[in-house]
Amino acid sequence: MSFSNPYSAAFTVATTAIQMKQQSAIGKFNQRVAERNAAILEYEAQKIDQQAEFDIARFNQQFRKSVGTVNVALAKSGVVITSGSAERVKESNNLEKEMQNKITRYNADVGMANKMEEARFSRIQGQVARNAARLANIQTFAKAGTSLLSMSSFAPKKDSGLVVAP
Repeated sequence: MSFSNPYSAAFTVATTAIQMKQQSAIGKFNQRVAERNAAILEYEAQKIDQQAEFDIARFNQQFRKSVGTVNVALAKSGVVITSGSAERVKESNNLEKEMQNKITRYNADVGMANKMEEARFSRIQGQVARNAARLANIQTFAKAGTSLLSMSSFAPKKDSGLVVAP
């Protein structure tokens, strides 16, 4: 294969190589950014879980303190805690405590699920960025091949009488 201008061919090959390397680097960088974002989101999900555990423990502690204060006040006033309205209030308070704990846990679970979904989406975006860079590499390589072919002696000449279909 002979080229009409060997410098043009060398320039095309060199710029193609540089461009493909830059495209690959950009794709890898964007994928690393997406992975980092995903890791941050997963960490945030862990923090939501830890915060929920802390909130539940703090609520339970305050609840026990409040129950103790009420029991002391009731005992001082002579009310019997094991029967009647005092027992119903105690049962109602325990149900309220359980409900509060379940609501806190549910909200944390929803928050964690959202963060994990965002993390998965970030990873998908990273893969898309990487694949876009690969596609750009293929396109760059194809354009370079077309340019080199048009410079070679195999390309039809304008005055050769050959008709090239569009």
